[in-house]
Amino acid sequence: MTNKLKITFLLGIFMMIFSSNMINAQLKPGELVDGIAAVIGDEIVLESDVNEQMHYAKQQGASNTDKCEFLENLISNKLLVYEAKKDTLIENRSAAIKEQANAKYRQLLSQFPDEKTMLAAYKFRNGYEMKNAIEKIDTDQYYGQAKYQRVTEKADVTPNEVTDFYNLYKMQLPEVKDEISMAQIVMYPKLTEAHKDDLIKRLKKIKQDILGGETFESQARIYSEDEGSAATGGLYKNIYKGQMVKPFEAAALNLQENEISEPIESEFGYHIIQLLKKSGKVYDARHILLKATPTDDEIKTAKAKLDSIKGLIQDGKMTFKDAAFKFSDDKRTKFNAGVIPGADGSDKIERESIPGTISYELAGLNKGDITPAFEEEENKRKLVKIIKIEDVIPAHQITLETDYNRIKQMALNKKKNEMVEKFVNSKLPTIFMSIDGRYDSCNFKANWKKESLKK
Repeated sequence: MTNKLKITFLLGIFMMIFSSNMINAQLKPGELVDGIAAVIGDEIVLESDVNEQMHYAKQQGASNTDKCEFLENLISNKLLVYEAKKDTLIENRSAAIKEQANAKYRQLLSQFPDEKTMLAAYKFRNGYEMKNAIEKIDTDQYYGQAKYQRVTEKADVTPNEVTDFYNLYKMQLPEVKDEISMAQIVMYPKLTEAHKDDLIKRLKKIKQDILGGETFESQARIYSEDEGSAATGGLYKNIYKGQMVKPFEAAALNLQENEISEPIESEFGYHIIQLLKKSGKVYDARHILLKATPTDDEIKTAKAKLDSIKGLIQDGKMTFKDAAFKFSDDKRTKFNAGVIPGADGSDKIERESIPGTISYELAGLNKGDITPAFEEEENKRKLVKIIKIEDVIPAHQITLETDYNRIKQMALNKKKNEMVEKFVNSKLPTIFMSIDGRYDSCNFKANWKKESLKK
């Protein structure tokens, strides 16, 4: 396929930054520790940024080691970031991104015995440096993606364009591996009234202890089961309206400053909340969460209900689609007949990418079969589900007849990349650009060096 200018985004995967710190720790005498690789407007690409991209790509199995191409990808993204920050239609989310970085930092910290151990593991000198690294990735990701979407929002392809794309590139399109199409009905086991009452009583006791002189912060550190905030006393700062789940937000915004709520229920469990301050659409709050972790008996009850629903479907008294809409607790799939989307947005999933727990349940089943109800855990939350095999697709070469939607997405992606390439090239003459001399030998696809020399 023709090598068009590729626009990549710095996804929020911390290993890209963490790995470069490990690389720098192993530098030999005389090697460059870091430096500026390129400047685009007021955005900077560091030498370490290029190394981070290369190292992460290698970890993911990429064979490409062309440093020039990685630099060009970073320059392209930085140009989008630079333009996005000037775009008045793109919301400035600096405060929210900073708080999000702090929350990610706290979440990572919860996986280590202490901060010193975490910083040593990720090769950062202090927490401030690590938080800045996380914030940098999230900022570039947000603005880069926002501008990419703005530039490509009107992109579309006609059936003729899909056909032309396929005829031009069909010899280079990859073979499709064994795939499967699945639909699911998911249930979160319901807690018994006695179990709910116990959680509420515990929270009421904690609240009374706080009113009696204990600090909310100390009680959150001791009792809260929210890994993202327990270590900081349940604190969430700069919360934007709409950011938290509705029951949490409704309870928090109905409080006076420093007032503590009664226990409230959300999809995560039961909370008590203390509103610290509120200013316009932003507020700070602390909370203590007790998760609604179901007991073995509660899980058993949910499985029995799902198996009875499976029986109704098999007896023809209800379709799987109707059952998913009526009973499933999974908002992603219940309105789409329970169909589980694949990584590319289609309804097909490579068999080898299916988690082991689900593969075990699917073993020996054929098209149209439904698994028994089984237990699983997603995002640290227990659930039960049944899965129906909608279709089985053997490995094959991509064709228009069997993979039209997949080919259409490929053609659309190509058109979007071309639109972004055109946008980038149109901005080059208007943006200050400087590329370090270490990259003079690079054969870039865009005229970065030529534009750089004009400045």
